[in-house]
Amino acid sequence: MLLSACGNGDFTYNSQSSFEPPTPEVPQPPMPVDVVPAFAPEGQLSANIRWTDFGVPHVKADNLESLAYGVGYAFARDNICILADQILKYNSERAKYYGPDMVPGSGDSEHLISDFGFLTLDIRNIAQNSIRGMSTNSQAMLSGYAQGYNKYLADTGVENIDPACAGQPWVQPISDLDMLTYSLGIAHLPGAANFLGAMFAAAPQGESFLPFPKGSKAAKAAAEELPFKINPKVTMPEINEQELGSNGWGLGKDRTANGKGMVLANPHFPHTGNLRFWQFHSTIPGYMNVMGGSLMGVPGVVNIGFNENVAWTHTFSTAEHFVLYQLTLNDGDPSQLSQVVDGVNRPITRRELVIDVAVAPGQTIQLAKNSYATHQGPMVVVPGAFEWGPDGDAYAIKDANTANLDIVDHWLAMNLATNMDEFKQAFRDHDGVIFNNTMAADREGNVFYIDDSTVPFLTDTAITELTTNPLLIGAKQQAGFTVLPAFISAFDFDRPVPYEQAPKYSGTDYVQNSNDSFWLTNAQAPITGVSPLYGQVDNQQSLRSRMAHKLLADAAGSDGLFTPEEVEQALLGNRNYLGEAVLSDLLTMCQNQGNTPVNVDGQNIDISAGCSALAQWDGTMNLNSSAGHLFREFAFQFNLAPQWQNDFDPANPITTPNTLAATPEVLTQFARAIMTVESAGVALDEVLGTVQFVERSTPDGQATGVKIPWAGAHNIEGGFNVFRAATSNNGTLLPRHTYPTLPNTMMSVEGEGYHINYGSSWMTVVNFTDEGPVARGLLSYSQSHAFGADHNLDQTMLYSQQPQLRPLRFTEEDIENNKIGEITITSGE
Repeated sequence: MLLSACGNGDFTYNSQSSFEPPTPEVPQPPMPVDVVPAFAPEGQLSANIRWTDFGVPHVKADNLESLAYGVGYAFARDNICILADQILKYNSERAKYYGPDMVPGSGDSEHLISDFGFLTLDIRNIAQNSIRGMSTNSQAMLSGYAQGYNKYLADTGVENIDPACAGQPWVQPISDLDMLTYSLGIAHLPGAANFLGAMFAAAPQGESFLPFPKGSKAAKAAAEELPFKINPKVTMPEINEQELGSNGWGLGKDRTANGKGMVLANPHFPHTGNLRFWQFHSTIPGYMNVMGGSLMGVPGVVNIGFNENVAWTHTFSTAEHFVLYQLTLNDGDPSQLSQVVDGVNRPITRRELVIDVAVAPGQTIQLAKNSYATHQGPMVVVPGAFEWGPDGDAYAIKDANTANLDIVDHWLAMNLATNMDEFKQAFRDHDGVIFNNTMAADREGNVFYIDDSTVPFLTDTAITELTTNPLLIGAKQQAGFTVLPAFISAFDFDRPVPYEQAPKYSGTDYVQNSNDSFWLTNAQAPITGVSPLYGQVDNQQSLRSRMAHKLLADAAGSDGLFTPEEVEQALLGNRNYLGEAVLSDLLTMCQNQGNTPVNVDGQNIDISAGCSALAQWDGTMNLNSSAGHLFREFAFQFNLAPQWQNDFDPANPITTPNTLAATPEVLTQFARAIMTVESAGVALDEVLGTVQFVERSTPDGQATGVKIPWAGAHNIEGGFNVFRAATSNNGTLLPRHTYPTLPNTMMSVEGEGYHINYGSSWMTVVNFTDEGPVARGLLSYSQSHAFGADHNLDQTMLYSQQPQLRPLRFTEEDIENNKIGEITITSGE
C-alpha cells in the first residue's frame, strides 16, 4: 500500500533553517589546541585520585590512557555491578548465566531475545573489526578505562565488591573490546535496540523463527524438544519506553546579571539501572580540566559538565535515529530471500547465530537461531503489523547509529574546547552525540544550541514523499516512527545529517529545551526548515515546556537578568504550570458544587472534603505542600480529557491552550482524583513529603522499609524539577523492588504513595565569573550503587532535607580543603 503511493513529486526540500540569528555568525577557524597525549609511555599507567565530600573523584594524569585508568578505577569502586551487568548484556551472555527467561520458567524468552538481538546487530564483530582503526585518543581511553576497572576488581576481589553482584561468576575482567561493544550497544538505545523482539521473530513466511539446539537438522522439531518453553510476546516497539527527558538552559550575556554565560543542567533519567549518572573531575595539566557527570561506563569523558571556558548540557532529542524500510520481495523467489531495488534483485542474507543457555545449575546448552539481514539492516517482524511475505512485502530496520565510532572523540572534543568556536567544531568533526540536544554557554556570554543527534540524512525525494504522501504520513502516525519504501534507492540513506543542516541557534540571549523538539529553542526566534526527522514544528507544547518558558520569563526578578541563585531557585522551586493555570477556577467550581454529589460511573461522590483539602494547597510540590498529591491526581485525570476554554494556537504556543472550562467533566475528574487518593489509604490533606518518597532496595532486591521524604513535581502537572515512579525494566538484571501503581497514575496502594526512582538526577548550575567557573550541583541518588556504602545515600539525604544543590569543588584550593581521601594507582602494581 505504501509502495504504490510513492511517485515522483516536484517538492524541493529546503534544508536550511528559515531563522537567521540577529547577529549573523561569522565562521572563524578554531584556535589551535596542542595535541593531548594519548597513550602512556611504554604502557606504564599512573593516575592520582583525590576524593572530596560526597565521594567525588578528582583524577589527574599525564595522558588520556592514564586518565581513563583512574576514572575507570574510581567508577568501578562505586558502580562495578552495573557495568559488569551491561558487559554481559551487550556480549550476548545473559542466557548463559540466567537461563532463557526474565521470569524463570515463564517462556518469556527475554534473555534469548536480548542475546540473539545484539548478535543480530553484530556489535561485537563491529568492535573487533573497527577498534584498531579508531583514533588514538579513543583507543587510549577505552584501553585505560578497562585496565582501571580491572585493577579495582583485582585489588578488591570479586567476593568483596558491591553485594549486589559480589561473588557472581559473570563479574570478570574486561577489555577495550568489551568497552567498545558496550558503547555500540548504547548507541542503539534510541533505535534498533527497541526492535530486538521484532528481530527475534523475523523469518520468511512458512519458516519458524524459533531457536534450536546447535547442530540440529530438523530445527523446528528440535525446538519443540527443548527443556524449556519459548513463548515470546512480540509487540509494536516503544521508542522511548522509559520516557527519557530533561531540561536544559544556556543563558548568554544578555540574560545574566554579570554579563557572562550560565548553564542549567537538569537531565531526567532513571535513578536505577544502566542510565545512572556519575560525577567526576578529569585533569591533564596543560591540556584538560573538566568536571561533570557521565552515564555509566563512558570511558573517561564528561557528558554534561564544564571546563574553564565552556559549560554544556543535553536533553533527550525527539529526533528519529532510524528508518523502518518496507521491502518489495522478488516475486520470482519462492524462498522470499531477495528484494527488488531499482529493478535489481538484492539478497536477504541468512546467518546462523549461537549462544549458550543455562538449563540447570552448572549446565548449559548451545542454542542456534537464524538471523536475516539486508543492506538496509536486520529484518524485523511484528505480528499483525509488519509481516514477512503477505502481499510480497517484508521489513528491515536501518539505524543511523550502527557502527558509530565517534562517541568518545565527540565528547572529548567538547571537554577540550577553549572557546565556543572550538566547541562548535566538535559537532562539525564528529557525530557521536547519539540521542541528545546540546545547549552551551561560554565565559564570554555566548550561547549555542544544536540537535546533532545522529539522524538519517534522507534525500530530497524521500523528504518529499514523507511530508506530502498521505499514506506515508498515516503510516508514521500509526507506527510512531518513519516507514519508507525500499524499492528505489532514492529512499535510502548512507550517513547522518551533516552539521550544516542540523537545527541550531547561536546568540547572546538564551537557548533552552525541555524535549519538545528544536522548534522553540528560543521563543523569539523559532527554528524551522529542517528535516522532519528532527521532530515537529507548530505543535502544542507540553506543560513542562511551557513551565520552562514561564520560568525564563518571570524567575529572574524585575531586571530580567538571572543570578545563579535565581536559576537554582527556578530549578528547585517546584512550581507547576497546571496549578498556576487552573487552581483558582477549579476551587471556585468545587466550592460552588458544595455538598451536591458528583456522579462517577453511577456512584455519587461528595467532593466537599476534597475541596477543603485543595484549598490548603500552596501551589507548589514541596515537602510541606498540603494536598499537592490531590492536585496531581486531578492532573492525571485532566490529562486524559483536557478541559480548556481556549484551544491551542500555533501563533501563541507558549500560552495556549488556556483557561479552565467550567464543564461537568472537570468535577468528574476531581471526584476521580479523590477516589484514587482514598483508595491508596492516603489522607486528602496530607503533605507531599509524607506521600512522596525514595526507598532503596537491599542487595537482594527487597524494600528497606525506610521511606525518605521527597519534594518535586511531575510532568503531568507541568513541573520543571520532575520525578516519577518507574516500574518498567531499567536495563539491568540487578535486584530491586518496585510498587505496582494504579491505572492512569503513579500512585501505589501497596506503597501508600509515590515511590520515586526516576527524574532529576545530575542537577547543576554553572556560572562563569572573572575568576573562572563557579558551579553548584547535586546527584540526587548519590555516587555509589553499593548498598550501605559511604556515598550511597549522602546526596539523597541532602536533597530530602530541602531541595538544594551543593558546591562543586573545581579549583585546586577547594579540592585540597575538602579532600577526604587520596591514592595514586600505577599499572603493574
